Amino acid sequence: MGSLIDLNLYPNPPNATTLATDHATTAATSIIPKIEPKSEPVDEPLDVPPESNSNPILGLISHPTTALVPHSQVDENNVYSEYNRISEMFRTAFAGDMERYDEIQATTPEPLAIVPVPEENQLSTVVAPSRRKNSSRSSELVRVTNLGIEDERYFRDVVRKTRMIYDSLRVLVVMEDDKRRCSGIVSTHRARGDLKASAVMKDRGLWLNRDKRIVGEIPGVHVGDVFFFRMELCVVGMHGQVQAGIDYLTSSQSSNGEPIATSVIVSGGYEDDEDAGDVIVYTGHGGQDKNNKQVVNQKLEGGNLGMERSMHYGIEVRVIRGLKYEGSPSGKVYVYDGLYKVLEAWFDVGKSGFGVYKFKLVRMENQPEMGSAILKLAENLRTKPIEVRPLGYVTFDLSLSKENIPVFLFNDIDTNHEPMYYNYLPTTIFPPFVYHYGGSGCTCVSGCSHNCFCAQKNGGEFAYDSNGLLVRGKPLIYECGPYCHCPPSCPNRVTQKGVRNRFEVFRSVETGWGVRSHDLIQAGSFICEYSGVVLTKDQAQLFTMNGDSLIYPNRFSERWAEWGDLSQVFSDYLRPTFPSVPPLDFAMDVSRMRNLACYMSHSSSPNVLVQLVLYDHLNIGFPHLMLFAMENIPPLRELSIDYGAADEWMGKLLQSSSKYIMSKDEQALQRCSLPIPFPVVIL
Repeated sequence: MGSLIDLNLYPNPPNATTLATDHATTAATSIIPKIEPKSEPVDEPLDVPPESNSNPILGLISHPTTALVPHSQVDENNVYSEYNRISEMFRTAFAGDMERYDEIQATTPEPLAIVPVPEENQLSTVVAPSRRKNSSRSSELVRVTNLGIEDERYFRDVVRKTRMIYDSLRVLVVMEDDKRRCSGIVSTHRARGDLKASAVMKDRGLWLNRDKRIVGEIPGVHVGDVFFFRMELCVVGMHGQVQAGIDYLTSSQSSNGEPIATSVIVSGGYEDDEDAGDVIVYTGHGGQDKNNKQVVNQKLEGGNLGMERSMHYGIEVRVIRGLKYEGSPSGKVYVYDGLYKVLEAWFDVGKSGFGVYKFKLVRMENQPEMGSAILKLAENLRTKPIEVRPLGYVTFDLSLSKENIPVFLFNDIDTNHEPMYYNYLPTTIFPPFVYHYGGSGCTCVSGCSHNCFCAQKNGGEFAYDSNGLLVRGKPLIYECGPYCHCPPSCPNRVTQKGVRNRFEVFRSVETGWGVRSHDLIQAGSFICEYSGVVLTKDQAQLFTMNGDSLIYPNRFSERWAEWGDLSQVFSDYLRPTFPSVPPLDFAMDVSRMRNLACYMSHSSSPNVLVQLVLYDHLNIGFPHLMLFAMENIPPLRELSIDYGAADEWMGKLLQSSSKYIMSKDEQALQRCSLPIPFPVVIL
């Protein structure tokens, strides 16, 4: 069971302006600096500040949600019980689809009420043009300690589901914008899906960790986790500022009138910053012009004072690095690199000749490897693998050129080269009778639109956005195929194009083989097909008698239903039931022919889902098993699937994989409490 520790600082602490005293004379004679948060480079001008009173999508009153509920206090039948308190608000929030935001009318009860709110206390709000003030963040400073394995899994699941909602909503906003453009409705700016998704979630009370200001680790967020947008950091409670590099509890909120810093973003926005990985010299905020040039002296106030006070009290800060990354939808990535201590603070003359405050941050020990270091390692592996890993590579193309991109085989543990003994199978082999089903395709010539024949087979919409990301999981997806007249560049041809990332099958020291990528995989991206030789039910019975490894598609968990599940946002959301699929009454033999997917481990909290797809035939009883990313998967992080219930039919693959992933989970979920250098109250 975890504990919340209330950080009750000394009521009469030493003078907090010691550093400023030495430079009082200088500051008095200099130009008054520009007082603003330390801003970091952004991809585009942001439309809303973090605590804006306005909202680009909805004008609904916003309230925080209670995210830190100990596992034992959560309704076992619904880990999202905290969200159910605002279900009535969801019901009335959306009158139409995403393109009708400015026309919605809603009636919102008090979302934080534990018991139903009387009708007379309910707020009737017209979304446009009226605006409601969002609730401010909590001023209660806490640290979460001693989380057990079950608590860690619970919070990890909450974070995963919240991020899936964010990603699904963001992709949906962009897709709706694309549909409007295809219909001739062209606006000046493209939709900022990251901003709109976060705004909707904030108005629904789906932002995490708003009821407590957490110092140290955020439950459910692991070192190395990657985010593509600054707003997503706000959504999960990692960093509460949209542009400011220092997130801190302000002096007006603090119980003793002193600000306390909780997290920083390091992205090279200040010329005096020095980043050596484990040691950072971080420059304070203030005194910059619009071109991020230092023009006047900084003052010891706001975030600067918060950093100094965190040093004084020995409070750790979270460090998130912002890095440029090719292929990112924002042009950057933000990776959580762990906890640092502020060991020194001093006033110095910067490169521009003006006074700046500098803070020396040193990474705390016994943490996983920094995510930014892994990103750098993966980048080097993509260009010069032999130099980075002179030993261990068995082959640089396990697929023997059958995939678009080579698949590496890596083993620096023993001499086992087992994957080399199988014939690599890039796509599934179906019985000949499967292709006897005739059919017709779309007649689109230049490219498919949302009113073409194939879109109608998918329920009136395509499954992918313009970037090839899965918008919403479905029982079955129809892609354009050989019957269609559209070109290969058609956006409804995604999975049939094969692998697009650099993967390696690697040997695990614990139990067996696994799969990881050298690339950062964006949530919703296609990974690969789970291939094998399809057997009918009668054939499968004969093969199992020989002890061959068979995979039964009907036993994969329906994780596709989680991707794009916006039931927490839309009250009328229904799980997709079209196109309908009969029970999959076949098996796949992977005992002699297989691809990289067969080496993916089993996990009850997977980062990969199985989506059924048809493209080269129309027999719905024999779909392809296509794999998509359920979350942003950092480079060199193992890929995992939920194979469903384990039984005697699953064979050796599931048994060995299951042991391996559980072993890794148990190691990753271990947490220990950190020493607290000031009085505390354990809740």
